[in-house]
Amino acid sequence: MMTLDTNLTTLLSHLTKTEHGFKHIISAGDDLIKDENLNHFEIAQELIKHESYQGRMLGTYLFGALCAENISALKILKTQVSKDENWRVQEMLAKAFDYYAKQIGYKSALPEIENWLSDENPNVVRAVIEGLRIWTSRPCFKENPEIAIQLISQHNQNESEYVRKSVGNALRDISRKFPDLVKRKTAEWNLEDKRIAFTSKLILKK
Repeated sequence: MMTLDTNLTTLLSHLTKTEHGFKHIISAGDDLIKDENLNHFEIAQELIKHESYQGRMLGTYLFGALCAENISALKILKTQVSKDENWRVQEMLAKAFDYYAKQIGYKSALPEIENWLSDENPNVVRAVIEGLRIWTSRPCFKENPEIAIQLISQHNQNESEYVRKSVGNALRDISRKFPDLVKRKTAEWNLEDKRIAFTSKLILKK
């Protein structure tokens, strides 16, 4: 097992001084990716075990950058990072998934998008819904908004309020450009179901 070298330890010490935001993590990750002398996969493996959430966020971002060419990185995001209890790491997981989808193309990513959306872990589901916001600003879904609406809507009664909030917010985003499509879909919903009613209220929220 590799140990983090002095330069990376110094970098982490710097990153942990900032408690909020993602830009400093992403910037650090981009700099690491540019260094071809580094074993990015091994570094990411160590970082997702780091005691600081900033370190784990950095590891998550690195895996997102590696996913397009390394299926093992995508698997680790889904099976390991998704279990991290820190909400900031979960936010970075969403960004990492979007990084992956953007690299291979959102249309090409559809099978994996559907795969993650069918997972039992709410963090995995939310990573996709939140990561691709605003969905209809992505090339594939901009041309086919009904696909995005269908994929997101299937979780309108998810057991997790965390997921339902993401569903409601994502559909509210889409409704700003495609109100008729969203209304048509939500007209099918059974609002007597408290979970569905919760999601519906979020879509209508101004």
